[in-house]
Amino acid sequence: MKKTERLRKLINAPEILALPAVHDGFSTRIVEHSGFASAFITGSGVSESRLGQPDVGIMGMEENVAAARAIVACSNLILIADGDTGYGNAINAFHTLRAFEQAGVAGLMLEDQVWPKRCGHMKGKEVIPLDEMVEKIHAAAEARVDPDFVIKSRTDSLATHGIDEAIKRLNAYADAGADLLFADALITREQISLVAKNVSKPLCVNMGFGIRQRSTTPLLSAAQLEELGVSVVIFPRMLTACALMGMKRGLELLQQSLSTGEVVDRPDALVSFEELNEIMGMAQIKSLEERYLTPSQKATKYKGQTAGPVK
Repeated sequence: MKKTERLRKLINAPEILALPAVHDGFSTRIVEHSGFASAFITGSGVSESRLGQPDVGIMGMEENVAAARAIVACSNLILIADGDTGYGNAINAFHTLRAFEQAGVAGLMLEDQVWPKRCGHMKGKEVIPLDEMVEKIHAAAEARVDPDFVIKSRTDSLATHGIDEAIKRLNAYADAGADLLFADALITREQISLVAKNVSKPLCVNMGFGIRQRSTTPLLSAAQLEELGVSVVIFPRMLTACALMGMKRGLELLQQSLSTGEVVDRPDALVSFEELNEIMGMAQIKSLEERYLTPSQKATKYKGQTAGPVK
């Protein structure tokens, strides 16, 4: 079964689909290693980790597609990418979808913000007229080579126009060809339930852990969201935030060592070299060496030893 078909099956299953977000090779490998079959490529995470820039429309299409292509190449995950606004009008959205589909993802999210866009949990968002976004979704739907490729349409109109407009827009996007709907930054359980009950396609919700001044979506479990009628939940900033916290802790240990002159070894603070290699797929490299290197190459490389058992 194609990844696109599998994604549709997961979205339409009775059980909610929980998607951790990936942004680079490390996060992609660890998500797959942890047993997840699918994930969301977070645009904010790609911008922050790849460019060191906030999610305010600084990253362009080529950089975003390149990141998606690399993430696809290092795993078997079923992936939905973040195509921002489609980087222009409906014609741009047509070519944006084609580019991401060719990169190997199974789905793409497009949103109705004015470009340059910004993270859905930031202030200062603006949205384009409804009819313009409808034509973007029309164009994206017609751009699909694989008819099962999933289009996820996002509206940020709640913050600017209210809940009724958000529902109206999502249904219009569904009619235009969207398969999965996403109203970003819903602020109450009641709003989540209201949207889920009044849209014509499966609903996705964003859980933004780590937001201290919480004036956006309340933190709910996947089970609670499923009870409200939500089909998909994404966790776009969990792994990026965890990674940054881990790096902060590591630098604190290094600064402690530099200030005291003592070696600080904290196995609890970092993965071992062996575990890192396991997650990165070193076993496959060793297997390929055993299959394809000549005996003399292996003798030279390992000084008479084999490449070692594959675990």
